[in-house]
Amino acid sequence: MSVPVSAVGRAAERLSGDAIRKAFEGNTVSGRYSSNNLPFSEFHHPDGRASGHNRNVANTDACWITTADAVCYYYGPTETRRTYCFTVELSGRLYVLRSRPSGRINGIATIEPGDPHGFGTGAAQWTCDGLISRAPGRSRLARR
Repeated sequence: MSVPVSAVGRAAERLSGDAIRKAFEGNTVSGRYSSNNLPFSEFHHPDGRASGHNRNVANTDACWITTADAVCYYYGPTETRRTYCFTVELSGRLYVLRSRPSGRINGIATIEPGDPHGFGTGAAQWTCDGLISRAPGRSRLARR
C-alpha cells in the first residue's frame, strides 16, 4: 500500500477508544510509517498481544490497549517499557494514526479481517499486563 501522506487530509472521522478496539481487535492492522515508508503489520489479539512486525522486525513483546480516545502500544518489560499512543481517524477505508500528543501523522493503515498472515498462530510467546502506566516517564497516562 503506497498512499502519500499529503493525500490524507483532515476530512476524516476521529474514532473513540471503543470504536478503535472494535475495529482492531481480532484483526490485522497493516500499513506504512509516514516518516520512512517502512511497513508494519500486526494481528491484534483479544488478550492484548500484537503479533506481527514493525519495520520488518518481528514483534517479540508487543502489547496494545485502548484508552478513551486512542490506541496505545507498549513494548518490553515494566523496567524498560516503551509506550506509544495514537489517535485514529478513519478516512474511507484508510486509518490515519496520529502520534499523541503531537498530532503528527505516524502512519496510514488498513484493516485486514482476522489473521491472514498467520501472525497469531502457535502458542502465546508473551503476555500483556495492560498497564501502560508502568512505562518509565508515562505515569500521567494512568490519570487519563
